[in-house]
Parts: sequence; C-alpha cells; structure tokens
Amino acid sequence: MFLSRFVYFFMAQIKKKIWPETFELVASGKKKFEIRLADFDISEGDTLVLEEWNPETKQYTGRTIEKKAEYVRKFNLDDYGQRKEIEEKGLYVIQF
Repeated sequence: MFLSRFVYFFMAQIKKKIWPETFELVASGKKKFEIRLADFDISEGDTLVLEEWNPETKQYTGRTIEKKAEYVRKFNLDDYGQRKEIEEKGLYVIQF
C-alpha cells in the first residue's frame, strides 16, 4: 500500500495545447491516443492535461481534458513533416 501511494505521488502532470477539432475527438472518446514531438518527459501513469487552443484567436478556450498515459512509446520516423526535430527528439504515441 505504501509503495503504491509513493509511486502515485511522483506521477507528473503535463499540460499541452490541443486544437478544437482534435479536442472534440478526444472528448467524444473516438480518439484515444496522441502523437507528439518528444520535446518533454512523460511516463506511463502521468496525467496529460489537454488544454483546448484556438489557433485563429491564439487563445485558450478554457476547456481541458485530463487523460492518464497508459502506454508511452518513443520512436523515430524518417519523415513526418518535421524531419530535423523528429530526428533529434523522436515522437511519442500516447494511449489513454
């Protein structure tokens, strides 16, 4: 029991922007994963706080969703639109 409380204490909470269309997919339950540039640390058990961001107004909408990272895998791709950054940092696939 003590160990589980100890591990929970050290779980991180990571905040990330998410665009409205993607926010809706996550909120509806249809989208259960994220692919992100691996420019931050995340581990299984951490909480990903997705904050809806409107790219047109360049402001947060105030809506958030919290999802527990159940599976995290970092990998590299040859080309995914940001080849240099991906070669340097990799990507995450985050399953909720």
